[in-house]
Amino acid sequence: MSDRAIPEELALELGLDDPDDPESLRRMLATRLGCSLEQLGTPTVLRRSLDARRGRLRFQLLLTCDPERQRQLVDAGPAPRDCSPDARVVVIGDGPAGLFAAYELARQGIATRVLERGKLVQPRRFDLKRVQRQGSVDPNSNYCFGEGGAGTYSDGKLYTRATKRGDVRDVLAILAAHGAPERILSDARPHIGSNRLPQVVTALREHLERVGVQFHFESQVTGLEVTGTGSERRVSGVVCADGSRYAAEAVIVATGHSARDVLEMLDAAGCRLENKAFALGVRIEHPQPLINRIQYGAQANHPRLPNADYHLAHTEQGRGVFSFCMCPGGFIVPAATAPEELVVNGMSLSRRDSPYANSGMVVGIEPTDWQGLGLTGPLGGIELQRRLERTAYAAGGGGFRAPATRATDFVRGRASSTVPASSYQPGLSAGDLAEVLNSAGLPLAQRLRRALEVFGSKMRGYVSEEAVLVGLESRTSSPVRVPRDPASLQHPDLGGLFPAGEGAGYAGGIVSAALDGMAVARAVAKLNAVSPR
Repeated sequence: MSDRAIPEELALELGLDDPDDPESLRRMLATRLGCSLEQLGTPTVLRRSLDARRGRLRFQLLLTCDPERQRQLVDAGPAPRDCSPDARVVVIGDGPAGLFAAYELARQGIATRVLERGKLVQPRRFDLKRVQRQGSVDPNSNYCFGEGGAGTYSDGKLYTRATKRGDVRDVLAILAAHGAPERILSDARPHIGSNRLPQVVTALREHLERVGVQFHFESQVTGLEVTGTGSERRVSGVVCADGSRYAAEAVIVATGHSARDVLEMLDAAGCRLENKAFALGVRIEHPQPLINRIQYGAQANHPRLPNADYHLAHTEQGRGVFSFCMCPGGFIVPAATAPEELVVNGMSLSRRDSPYANSGMVVGIEPTDWQGLGLTGPLGGIELQRRLERTAYAAGGGGFRAPATRATDFVRGRASSTVPASSYQPGLSAGDLAEVLNSAGLPLAQRLRRALEVFGSKMRGYVSEEAVLVGLESRTSSPVRVPRDPASLQHPDLGGLFPAGEGAGYAGGIVSAALDGMAVARAVAKLNAVSPR
C-alpha cells in the first residue's frame, strides 16, 4: 500500500461489539489497506447505517481520511449576505420551505419579508400544552402553525428520497451549522428531535434577521393584491388580517399542508388549483420493546442498538396502504388546527427514549374517490378531511380525546371496550375506529384491516393486544396542488406568485420542503425585478 494512494472513500463493516472510536477505526483501516498508521489521517464517517437484513445485525460505515472530503461534509455553502432593507419579496409561511427560501435569497443579497400566522417557538410551546392538557386549540398557534412550521414540534426527521430536488447535503449542513447535531451529516436516517429542532429554527431565523431579513409573527395573510387583467394579471402584494399591506414583486406561498384558508384565498383570487392524491388513516402504537424484539430478535437489548423502526407497504384493492412517519421511542400528539376537528401526528425527542413506538398507518386516496362522493371542485379533498376529522372528534367524546381500537379487535371487525396505555396525552376513548374511517363512504377500514393482516404475518406480534390504533391521521400531505410553470416556477395564471413546499403539493417532509423552497428562491432571483440593488 505504500506506493499507492489511499482511496478517497473506504467501507467498513462492524459487529455490535466492535469498537467504533476514531483510533480503533484508524487501526482497522490500516489493517484492511495494509498500510502504516502514519499514512492515515483521522477517519471521518461519511455515512453510517444499521444493516438488519437476514437477522445479522451489522453497522455499515463509509469513511474518509481525505481532508478535503472532511471539509466538504460540514461545509454549509455560501453564507447569507447583508440585504437591502427594501424587501421586495414576501414569503408566506415560516416552515422549512419558507425559511430556506428566505435563506437562499439572502445568499444572493435579496431581502425578504417572512409573514407567519403563528407565534415564535417559545410562546408557541404554551399553546401546545393547552391542546394536550385543556383540550383547547388556537387556530393560529398549534402543532402545525408557528415558527418552523409543523416539523418544529413533530420530530425533525430529515430522511428523504427527494435527492433529485437539490443538494440534500446543503440542507443538512445548514442545519448543523445552526446547532443541529453533526451526526445528521452521516446518519443514513438523520433525525434531530422535537426538543432540539426549536433551537435550530430560532438560530436560523436570528441569523437571517442579522443580515436584514424581516420576520413578522402573528401575521396571517388573508388576501392577495393583484394588478392587470387576463394573461397580464400579476400579484403586487398581500393583505394581512390586521389590515397591514405589504407590496411585493414576488410572493412565495409556503404555508404547509394544513393552511386550508390560504388555499381558499387562492381559489377566491382566481388562482387555478388542482386535486392531488393523498393518504389518510390512523396512528398505530406499540410498546417499543415489542418492536425491538420483532426487529432485532435475541439481540434486542444490546446497548449499541437504537430503538427499532420499520417500514411496511401493501396494495389492497388498487390502493396503497403503508406506514408513514414512523417514530421509534416517540409520542402521539394532537395536531388539530381547528376546534372539533381531531388530527393526530407522531413525534419523538432526540434520544428517542419514550417507551412507545408509533407510526402513521394510512390508505392512499385518489381524487376520483372523493369525487365519487359528490365532493367536486379543487377543494373536495379538504372537505373529505374535514368530515372525517369532525367524526373522529365526536367519536372521541370531545376535548381532543382520540377514538382508539386495539389492533386485534380492528382486524376482527369489532369495537374495543378497553385500550392499552398510550403516549397520547389528551387520552384515548375505546371504541370502533372502523366506523370513523368508513363514515365518509369509502372502504378505508376494509383496506387497512387486510393490510394489517399482511403486516402481522411479516412481523410476528405486530398485530397484538398491546397494539392500539388511534385516529385520525389525515394530514399526511395536502390534497391540493397549486400548479406552477415548470420553467419559471410561477403560477401559470398569476405572475409573481410562486407556490412552494408541502402545502402547494411539491414536498413531503422537512428536507424536501427546504429543497423546494430553495429551488423556488433561485427562480425568484432570476427575475430582474428582484435582483439585489
